[in-house]
Amino acid sequence: MNKQPILQIQNVSKQFPGVIALDHVTMQVASGEVHALVGENGAGKSTLIKVISGAYSKDEGTVLFDGLELDNPSPVDCINLGISTVHQELRLVEQLTVLENILLGSPKEISTLLGRLVDWKATRDQAAQLIESMGINIQPDALVGELSVAKKQIVEICKALSRNAKLVIMDEPSATLTEKELDVLFKIIRKLKQDGITVIYISHRLEEIFQIADRVTVMRDGKHIITDEVSSLDRKKLIAYMVGREIDNIFPDRTISTGNPLLDVKKLSIPGTLEDINFTLHEGEILGIAGLVGSGRTELARAIFGVDRKGSGEISIRGKTTTIRNIPDAIKNKMALIPEDRKLQGLILDLSVGMNISLVGIDQVLKNSLINSRLEKDVAEKHISLLKIQTPGWTQLIKFLSGGNQQKCVLAKWLVVDSDILIFDEPTRGIDVGAKQEVYRLLTNLASQGKGIIMISSELPEIMGISHRILVMNEGRITGEVDPKESTQEEIMHLATIQNQKSH
Repeated sequence: MNKQPILQIQNVSKQFPGVIALDHVTMQVASGEVHALVGENGAGKSTLIKVISGAYSKDEGTVLFDGLELDNPSPVDCINLGISTVHQELRLVEQLTVLENILLGSPKEISTLLGRLVDWKATRDQAAQLIESMGINIQPDALVGELSVAKKQIVEICKALSRNAKLVIMDEPSATLTEKELDVLFKIIRKLKQDGITVIYISHRLEEIFQIADRVTVMRDGKHIITDEVSSLDRKKLIAYMVGREIDNIFPDRTISTGNPLLDVKKLSIPGTLEDINFTLHEGEILGIAGLVGSGRTELARAIFGVDRKGSGEISIRGKTTTIRNIPDAIKNKMALIPEDRKLQGLILDLSVGMNISLVGIDQVLKNSLINSRLEKDVAEKHISLLKIQTPGWTQLIKFLSGGNQQKCVLAKWLVVDSDILIFDEPTRGIDVGAKQEVYRLLTNLASQGKGIIMISSELPEIMGISHRILVMNEGRITGEVDPKESTQEEIMHLATIQNQKSH
């Protein structure tokens, strides 16, 4: 690529206690390109982005932006220079309007002649113009809390552009988007590129890199591995750069014989949410649940696990009708839920790895009604070893672990209590290809022990590659059941969008 670099990173290093997060990283991002940044969890991507955007100060090295050397600037300094970040966890105030969110924190607020008051008309006109340039119908006075995830993301992008951004960093922007919403995002990214704005795009979904990026930089273990034209790479080669070895088949063999019925769900309904759900999960089975965002998949998981009160229906475990009114009832019946949002619903980020692992099985680490550190250490280290959790130690705060290792800790807390029925809601969201392979192996190993697995996923290759059977949902109903070995993605998408068909 012959364009001039807008961003130059030279020998940048960053160290945390016991961890070298960036190890003399050198790379360039050209002006007006879409530059993908990929690597496994813990590769250093997030740390590098935080150094570029002013959230972290570097220990050594040089960062040049638009010809100017950045000497450990603050986030506000970076915004003023034209560097904006659209984070995976959107940073919007849902109680405020689109207009107010775009204006919020802007270093260049549009003021009236009085100097201290916002000129709402001028600001509204500017916001409307920005939104219109995105090609999306969003009213500036709409409450952000009432928007879809995709539209919220567009508000974040408008917020960045309102600050005259020259570089927009997008961190896992597609994690919660449907295919249709992803198409809108890509359209916006192409428009930004057309307008001369540079985009750094971070994603674990490698197919997106080949769709949208001009060049890609691979990081591993805090080091820069390679920067190359996307057109010069294929998926297999890119994965090999990321993990340091070739992965021929990411999915393990699933020729496991299933056993007796473990969980029976009959006529489960919640008014306005679920309608007449019927299915059986067998011992040793991985049962996939597919469907578009909003199809009722997560609501089904929560209803089975007792998070949400179910309206009507019957749940049987090993042939015995069981009442699950709440989460303690589910735990008592050896059920587990690995939720979609591990940080918000699966972990306590300010506690240690050991404390998170022993949360559900707290009785196993108590002595005289008090937590015994030796017992806690034994339980934690056993599961750290079992799941190959990468951590400096069991006392490490869990918020400092990579996404893949955090996900393993969520699973570990349920293995402590030897759960028989495990419900995984988007188990590989936001984790890299190497960690995904480990999660798939864990799921298969659990199934081989006779556990019953329900796996919800938005990624069709994943759900087809790991499941024994797949139930497809739409509008709170099961619209079909398919054999992944004999079906296609097109067949699943047809069932996921089919209208007015009663569940099977």
